Amino acid sequence: MVKQLASFACDVEKSLGRLHAEADSATRTAYARDRDRIIHSTAFRRLKGKTQVFVANEGDYFRTRLTHSLEVAQIARSLAHSLALDEDLAETIALSHDLGHPPFGHAGEDQLHACMAPWGGFDHNVQTFRVITRLEVRYPAFDGLNLTWETLEGIVKHNGPVSHRMTEPSWKSIVDFNAQWDLRLDTFASLEAQCAAIADDIAYNNHDVDDGLRAELFTIQDLLDVPLIGPALHSVRKDWPLIDTRMWRLEGVRRMIGVMMTDVLAETARRLAADGIETAEDVRVAKRPMVSFSKGVYDDLSRLRGFLFDRMYKHYKLNRTRSHAKRTLQEMFSLFMTEPDTLPTDWYQRVCSKDSETARARVICDYIAGMTDAFAIDEQRRLFSFGN
Repeated sequence: MVKQLASFACDVEKSLGRLHAEADSATRTAYARDRDRIIHSTAFRRLKGKTQVFVANEGDYFRTRLTHSLEVAQIARSLAHSLALDEDLAETIALSHDLGHPPFGHAGEDQLHACMAPWGGFDHNVQTFRVITRLEVRYPAFDGLNLTWETLEGIVKHNGPVSHRMTEPSWKSIVDFNAQWDLRLDTFASLEAQCAAIADDIAYNNHDVDDGLRAELFTIQDLLDVPLIGPALHSVRKDWPLIDTRMWRLEGVRRMIGVMMTDVLAETARRLAADGIETAEDVRVAKRPMVSFSKGVYDDLSRLRGFLFDRMYKHYKLNRTRSHAKRTLQEMFSLFMTEPDTLPTDWYQRVCSKDSETARARVICDYIAGMTDAFAIDEQRRLFSFGN
C-alpha cells in the first residue's frame, strides 16, 4: 500500500528531474535512486574514517562522520514519516550533508579555509556540492552523481536561503552551477530538507553528550542540572533507581532524543497551521522555516551547547588534537603548492592541466579534503619523515 503524502510534501512524480536526462528506474523512485547513489559513492565510504569530534582512530566507540550521518538519516526519516513527507528525500539529504567535510572535522575545515584564503577559501557545504556535482566520477555520461533538482536544492539550502552568500568567493562553484540550473537560492528548501537539517542538530547534540561521557570529559553528575539532558537523566533514575551508569547514560540520551523530536513535530505542526502552508511551493516562499524547535527547547539547547562548548569542545585533549590537525594540513598544503610533483601522479596531472594558480590550489584542496584522518596522518608522515 502506497502511503498518502501530505499536500505540502515533495511529490516525486512532479520532480524537476535531473540535469542530464536518464531513463527512470524500474524498481526505485527518483529520490530513492539518489539515496543509493550517495551510499555507493566514494565520498560516503570515506566518512567512516573522518572525525566527528574525536579523531576517527582514537576509539571504536566514538562517532565518525559516517555513523553521525546514519544517525541523522534515521532521525530525518522518522520526522518525515510523522509529517507524511517523502522519507526517501529526507534520508538522501541527511546522508549527503557531510560529504564535503575534510579530515579532522571543523579544525580541518578551518585550516583548509585559511590555506585557501588567497584563492577563494573553503566551505564544507560547498565542498559537498562539488563532490556530488563534479568530483565523484562514476558514470560515463556525466561527472558527479546527476541527482534530482530537489535533492540538490535540499543539500544547498537545508539551513535556509543562501542567495546572500553568492558573493563569497568560496561559493563560486554553486554560483556557476546555479547559472546552468536555477536552484532558487533565495527561497527555503523543502520540508524534507528542513527535517534533515534539524535532525543534524538533534543527532550531534545527543551523541556529543554520549561521547563526552564515554571519554570521561565530564560525568553524569555534571549533567544533572543541564537543560534537556538533566531532566532526561532524572526521569531515568526515577523509573530505574538501581540502574547502572552505562544504562543510565544510554537511556538518558534516548529520552532526550525523544523529547527533542516531539517538540519539533509539535512546533512544525503549529507553524504549518499558523502560516497556512498547503503546498510545497508555500514552504519555499514562506517567511520562516517550518521545521523548528519551540522557543523553550531552542533556549534549552543553547544552554546545553554552552555546556558542551566549555567542557568538551574546548577541552585541552581536543585542543591538542586540533593543533596537530591544523599543522598536518598546513604542512601538506604548503608543500603541494610549492612542489606539486610530490602529489600522486593522477592528482599531479590534474594540477598541471590547470591554467591558473587559483585552479591549481583548488585541485590540491580537493585532494586534501577527500582524505580520511588516518590517511592524512600517514601522508604527512610519508612526506616529512625520512624512512617512510
